[in-house]
Amino acid sequence: MLSRVAEAVYWLSRYIERAENVARFVDVNLQFTLDQPTGTEAQWEPLVATTGDSALFRERFDDPSRENVIHFLTFDEQNPNSILSCLRSARENARSVREAISSEMWEQVNKFYLMVSAARTDGRATRSPHDFYSDVKNAAHLFGGVTNATLSHNEGFHFSRLGCLIERADKTTRLLDVKYFVLLPSVSHVGTTYDDIQWAAVLRSASAFEMYRKRFGRISPPHIVEFLLLDHEFPRSVHFCLMKADRSLHAITGTNPGSFHNAAEQRLGQIVAELSFAQISDVLRSGFHEFLDGLQIKLNVVGDAIHDTFFALRPIGNGASVG
Repeated sequence: MLSRVAEAVYWLSRYIERAENVARFVDVNLQFTLDQPTGTEAQWEPLVATTGDSALFRERFDDPSRENVIHFLTFDEQNPNSILSCLRSARENARSVREAISSEMWEQVNKFYLMVSAARTDGRATRSPHDFYSDVKNAAHLFGGVTNATLSHNEGFHFSRLGCLIERADKTTRLLDVKYFVLLPSVSHVGTTYDDIQWAAVLRSASAFEMYRKRFGRISPPHIVEFLLLDHEFPRSVHFCLMKADRSLHAITGTNPGSFHNAAEQRLGQIVAELSFAQISDVLRSGFHEFLDGLQIKLNVVGDAIHDTFFALRPIGNGASVG
C-alpha cells in the first residue's frame, strides 16, 4: 500500500473518531447541566481542556460560556478539532483515496459532513442539541460499521482501525485527567451525591455507564478509573484500545506478536505491557495526573513513530524521495 493512501485512511478514521468524541463530551455536559440549577457555566470550560485546545480557545474567546464553548467545539472553522473541522478533514482524506475505500464509506463520510454543515446554518444544534449530537454519534458509529462490513480486512482496514483506536485511547485519558483535576469544583464535594453525578457523567461520556454498572454496581471512583483505564474487555478502555491497535499494527507489518521490528511496534508494545501489569492502587498512589500525563506523551510518541515508520518520505540514492 502506498504511504499516502495508508496515511489518508489512518487520518480519515482518526478524524471521525475525534468528531464523535467531541459530540459525546458536549452532549453529556448538556445533560449534566440540566441537573445543576446554579454554577452551570463553570462546567463548560473543562470541555475545552478535554480536547487539549484551551490555549486556542483563550485566543478566540474571553468567556467560556455555554454558547462560546459549544460553537468552538462544534462549528468553529478556526478550531482544527471542532466537529465540523474534523469532518471536513475526514472528507478530504476520503476524497483523496476513493479508489482505496468502499463507495459506502465515501457516501457515509459525505453525508456526515453535509449533515453537520447544514446544522450550522439551520439552527438545529441550538433547537434540539441532544438530537443533533446523538445523530453525530450515530453517524460515526455507522461509518465504523460500514468500514468493517465493506472494506477488505487487509492493510487498509488495519490502518483505519489503528487510527481510530489510538484516537479513542487518547481521548479517554484526557477525559479521566480532566475529571480528576478540573471538573470537581471543591474537595468538599468528594464522596457526595454531586461527586457521584459527575462520575456518572464521566462514564456516560465514554458510553460506559451500563457496562460499568453490570461489572461493579455502585459508583466508586477507583473502580471507574480502573474500568476506563485498565479493563481488557470494554471497547473504550485505554488498555483495550491499545491492545487492539497493537494487533492491527502487527497485522500490517507481519511481525510476530510480542516482538518488534520498528519503533512504532516497540513504543506501542511498551505501553500495552505497562498497562497489562498495572495495578490501579499503585497508579492512584503514585499520582494519577502524572501517570495520565505520561501516558498522553507516550501516545504522542507512538503517533510520531507510526508517521515516521509508514508515512514519512524517505530519501533514495539519486536524491529523490519515496513514500
